[in-house]
Amino acid sequence: MNRLQTEWQRLYANDSASDGVGGVRALVLELARPADWQALALLWHGVQTDLALPAPAIAVNGVDGLQLWFSLATPVPENTALGFLDALRVRYLGDVKPARVTLQPAVEAVPALKEESGQWSAFISRDLAAVFADEPWLDMAPSPEAQADVLSRLKSTKPADFQNALALLAPAERPPMSPAGDSVQTGPKQFLLQVMNDPSQEMHLRIAAAQALLPYFEAARRA
Repeated sequence: MNRLQTEWQRLYANDSASDGVGGVRALVLELARPADWQALALLWHGVQTDLALPAPAIAVNGVDGLQLWFSLATPVPENTALGFLDALRVRYLGDVKPARVTLQPAVEAVPALKEESGQWSAFISRDLAAVFADEPWLDMAPSPEAQADVLSRLKSTKPADFQNALALLAPAERPPMSPAGDSVQTGPKQFLLQVMNDPSQEMHLRIAAAQALLPYFEAARRA
């Protein structure tokens, strides 16, 4: 295993002994058609300053977009992961057309040669993100050592920090997108109730949803 593979394993690979059914650690939010670092930078900074989360990795997708890669220390159910990404989209990319944003667990490794463009996807450093906004790809395969260097500076989000971020994002929740990009009609209260009552969710996430619901219940009791 080379250094790049070691860093990838540390950040994004599920532990088959502990990830559970459907658990994911690597979450990807992509902004494309066109790539727009100015918009995506607001989200990149926001998750750190507003939510106290580690910086996500930045990547060019090798075709037409920029990506943010989030690493979780402990896998979460896929619907929880997508709900988290969509809450970020709502808060920080609310003026961007939903069709330009892709939310998904990591489905392929980076770097990779993209068949549709003949170019390479790659992780990039923060100071180079704006440079790749017009051409979000590399013409040649990136150096594995350089890619490992970029990943070596990143950390995974701890379970307690992810729980806190979900609670902070919940009041701003709007209808999430399905994996196909369609809007799912649910509000913040309905979303939290679904999480709280879903036995497939991890208990700490259900507790966080219950805590976020307290203001709704208190308001109803005072009414």
